[in-house]
Amino acid sequence: MHTNHPALADADGMPFSRSTDAHDYQHVPRPVTAMSKQYQAGDVTPPHSHIRAQLLYATEGVMRVTTEHGVWMLPPRRALLIPVGILHEVHILSELSMRTVYIEAGVAAIFGPDCKVLEVSRLLRELILALLAEPVEYALDGRGDWLAHLILSELAGADTVPIAIPWPRDRRLVAVCSAIMDAPGSRRSIEDWAHDAGASARTLIRLFPKETGLHYRQWLQQVHLAEAFCRLDRGEGVAAIAYALGYASPSAFSAMFRRILGRTPQHYLSEWRGGE
Repeated sequence: MHTNHPALADADGMPFSRSTDAHDYQHVPRPVTAMSKQYQAGDVTPPHSHIRAQLLYATEGVMRVTTEHGVWMLPPRRALLIPVGILHEVHILSELSMRTVYIEAGVAAIFGPDCKVLEVSRLLRELILALLAEPVEYALDGRGDWLAHLILSELAGADTVPIAIPWPRDRRLVAVCSAIMDAPGSRRSIEDWAHDAGASARTLIRLFPKETGLHYRQWLQQVHLAEAFCRLDRGEGVAAIAYALGYASPSAFSAMFRRILGRTPQHYLSEWRGGE
């Protein structure tokens, strides 16, 4: 194995004595392995895939993960489960402490063929950190093996978060979606976006469900939810987030949030501030 020693330990106390090269974890003769790595804002991992499923999770910082099918914004307390062989690219949006879990393909089959966002419980977080403190090739039937099985159990029972931003292929819609992602709080209308893209508003309205499976407003709400979670994690208030995303009032934003997720943004704020 290659090793990296940029410091004695990271913010969670995880030693940097193990490899930070993802390739070194793909053929480890264990069903579950874990890697810890630090990133700086602006870092990018170019498109790549793995022969294992990957749980992409950060204890600190925000990242954007892109596949040919969608985009996910991941603050702490959210993890993306990426199936085997899915080409993905990661953009680091702030200083980030990544905790990656790699799951052998046969074991990971139970999680299905699609990417999904999972809630990271306090127990799952601690299990991942505990596995990182074990040798990469931990003893079978020992503590590391028990932790690995508990991680799989927690993943199987984890709540999924219905936040995904489906990504189009049509070049006109890609241009519009990219612009909206860069300015999620823009007050521009679909007519404005259409003019910039060299298309009619009617064409864009038709393309959205065809290309993404969502109508324009539904797609825009997914962008708003992803941005809201990142802002909530930074401790921003609900009113500030609502106005930043172009909603007429905090209550209008909260109603949209609750309709899609079943819980209010205030619920998440109080839960996170309470350390739950």
